[in-house]
Amino acid sequence: MNDGQLGEDDRVSGRVAARPVVLLSQHFTAEAVTPLRHLLAARVTAAGLSGDDGDDFVLAVHELVTNAVRHGGGSGHLDLRQVDDVLVCEVTDHGAGSDALPVDLPPVHVPGGRRRAAAVRCRRDGR
Repeated sequence: MNDGQLGEDDRVSGRVAARPVVLLSQHFTAEAVTPLRHLLAARVTAAGLSGDDGDDFVLAVHELVTNAVRHGGGSGHLDLRQVDDVLVCEVTDHGAGSDALPVDLPPVHVPGGRRRAAAVRCRRDGR
């Protein structure tokens, strides 16, 4: 923030969160899917997420990447960041998307917000 004040996103559990560290930022196409998966796995392991949890993380991101290629215009962009001990991966594409996706998220103003609900839902569904 320009004024030096902390915003809501700068606070985690009553403490100041570290600024995100970019671990990987890469454009991809169909030809790059497999090499990107290997690079992602190496960066995730280097960040300290290994074993089954690391494998699950890489698999989930790989599915997003392949869906971006197949349904999102043939290419996309992957950003992997670390904030404190949390890895955040964002996959974007230029597909049309759909307003008909069955997503049930809590209101934004609820403590924990949408981000936490999505993470809990993935964990609950994935285990």
